Amino acid sequence: MTVQGASSAAATSPATWLVVGLGNPGPDYARTRHNVGQMVVDELAGRFGTGLTAHKAGAAVGTAHLAPGGHKLILAKPASYMNVSGRPVGALARFYSIRPEHLIVVHDELDIPFDTLRLKTGGGEGGHNGLKSISQVLGTRDYPRVRVGIGRPPGRQPAADYVLRPFTASERDVLPLHLDRAADAVVELVESGLEQAQQRFHPSPGR
Repeated sequence: MTVQGASSAAATSPATWLVVGLGNPGPDYARTRHNVGQMVVDELAGRFGTGLTAHKAGAAVGTAHLAPGGHKLILAKPASYMNVSGRPVGALARFYSIRPEHLIVVHDELDIPFDTLRLKTGGGEGGHNGLKSISQVLGTRDYPRVRVGIGRPPGRQPAADYVLRPFTASERDVLPLHLDRAADAVVELVESGLEQAQQRFHPSPGR
């Protein structure tokens, strides 16, 4: 079952969606590029006035509704390190009876320029250890993803070092808008489906 079909059905009948922002725990990682997925979940929680509290699955969790009687969002930030994200995500999916097509994973993406978004369902993980862990635990890659571009490291800087560093001063100037658009993309995906969200948020040809 594709997310397009799931989203179209959900558009007419309210559904529950699990929205997971990937990252690493603790203040040392909080503002690094690898944690941009968690920053997007924080943006969504702020919009809806939702507090995130500890859940026995090993994540900080809060709930929100897009509208009264509308779609329900379970916002989650795993408390585990990135490379074992599948453990809390799988536990949350079981606890809330979430099917893979109603799980949205928000994560950093090296292969996309900073301030650019891409949305997809399924496919490869592009070397992203958080996605690999989730796919392994769920037994499928077929879940929606909001890929938040962070760009490639400059020069010969190793990618593993780059993703664990804070954004530059110039990037921080743009970051609030980047997070805002990513949060909008999550909402659009839930309300309108993958195809319409892609049409709205993917960069125009030639960019």
